[in-house]
Amino acid sequence: MIGTRDASETRPATGPVVDPDYTRRFARAHEEAGFDRILIGYGSSTPDSAQVAAHVAAHTERLGLLVAHRPGFVAPTLAARTFATLDQFSGGRVAVHIITGGHDAEQRRDGDHLPKDERYDRTDEYLDVLKRAWTEDRPFGLDGRHYRFEDFHADVKPAQQPRIPLYFGGSSAAAYRVGGRHADVFALWGEPLAETAEQIAAVRAAAAAAGRTTPPRISVSFRPVLGATEDAAWERAYGILDTIKQRGNAGSLLGTRRAILPVGPDARPQNAGSQRLLAAAARAERHDRALWTAPAAATGAAGNSTALVGTPETVAQALLDYVDIGVTTLLIRGYDPLDDTVDYGRRLLPLVRQELARRAADPAPNNGGSRAQAAAVPVGGAR
Repeated sequence: MIGTRDASETRPATGPVVDPDYTRRFARAHEEAGFDRILIGYGSSTPDSAQVAAHVAAHTERLGLLVAHRPGFVAPTLAARTFATLDQFSGGRVAVHIITGGHDAEQRRDGDHLPKDERYDRTDEYLDVLKRAWTEDRPFGLDGRHYRFEDFHADVKPAQQPRIPLYFGGSSAAAYRVGGRHADVFALWGEPLAETAEQIAAVRAAAAAAGRTTPPRISVSFRPVLGATEDAAWERAYGILDTIKQRGNAGSLLGTRRAILPVGPDARPQNAGSQRLLAAAARAERHDRALWTAPAAATGAAGNSTALVGTPETVAQALLDYVDIGVTTLLIRGYDPLDDTVDYGRRLLPLVRQELARRAADPAPNNGGSRAQAAAVPVGGAR
């Protein structure tokens, strides 16, 4: 996941809100590190994600672009043309990450006053329009609950065929229903293995109920904390936690406390994903091989905030544990965003890819049957 300036939960934002040089260097660092795709986030106060993606595309050669987008603030016909145009200029590197919105106050900042269930109904209709706009050659209209238009036709189609890949985030029953119907990749935050397997089953059941014979692929997100030894990794992890606690509400996913709600350990999130992370943190601080939930508790689970802690070998094996239960995209980002990107490329991604290559060459049952792309929103690549 990239931003347009240097910032994280542990790093006070520095420089202008839009720093073209930093954004360019950050994107190139991902490309040079071997990431497949980067996530460009969305917030009510943050720079426009499509324009950030266009800047990144102009300064990279192969890096995929996962552009976060909230339905409801622009017409789906306009969004379809925007993303198709970007896909053409980038040479077919765009994917769209659909975020319906999990916090009413954040939605109202952009003028959206629909309750959550109605937002998901709107997203359902919105995605129908996007897919038709990208794939149909003849004009069409819609007299829907949320959108009405006539005789629409887009001259610009995506470079990718048949259409641009759709990622979808959420952990509620409504999210499973809509994402299960539409998503190419369903994105989850990093929970313990058992709970992640339950979510994967729910997504697949929703896809089957929608009549799909092929379910969405699955992305899962983590914040790896690496060290030369296990002790060094945990020392660094607790240093990160201390900084988060000291900063309090000053830190958030996108470098501004107003970017995403809620923030802080005492916040009460409305979205199911954050509630699930806080429930896991309440049960235990450490889970499975290397999952650490303390950062989620310290931030009120304001976004993907669970970590995998250990040596590169330990964290690589922990990521592969998720591959073994059906995860196909690994979305990773660090608390020192730029430096961690370089470090992951040197010490973590090669280990994951080497093991996946070994499994592909020897697909025995005990090797696990899944294949993943080591990527960060991203960073998660759809192939």
